Amino acid sequence: MSMEQRRQPRLRVLLKGRIHFNNGSSSIDCLVRDMSTTGARLLLSETATLPEKFDLYIPQKERTYRAQLRWRREDGIGVTFDHGAEQQPAETAPDLTMTALLRRVGELEAENAALRTTLTQMMKVQASAV
Repeated sequence: MSMEQRRQPRLRVLLKGRIHFNNGSSSIDCLVRDMSTTGARLLLSETATLPEKFDLYIPQKERTYRAQLRWRREDGIGVTFDHGAEQQPAETAPDLTMTALLRRVGELEAENAALRTTLTQMMKVQASAV
């Protein structure tokens, strides 16, 4: 039987989360299984190397927490939340709304069309040179 070492008891939860690191350029999905105001236990589907500090975004709470890695096991990791950055507004999290995703798809489709046009022009120039 282990002795509880946490200052705040963690409540059992099942929340989707997303870990962001490398200045937002890298991210990993996770499940938040236990959570308190001071930390959480996270389950990761990927065996990834994480930095000591990262942002944990929880869409259902519309919050981003600045987290610090405390322990790692096969079944997950334990983190504590930095004081002062405990509950940032959702606006500081990456914009993952449906509107933003649809806008990004539109941008990529336009870029794809422009690349096709350029490729077609290059093929015509090459064919006429032969």
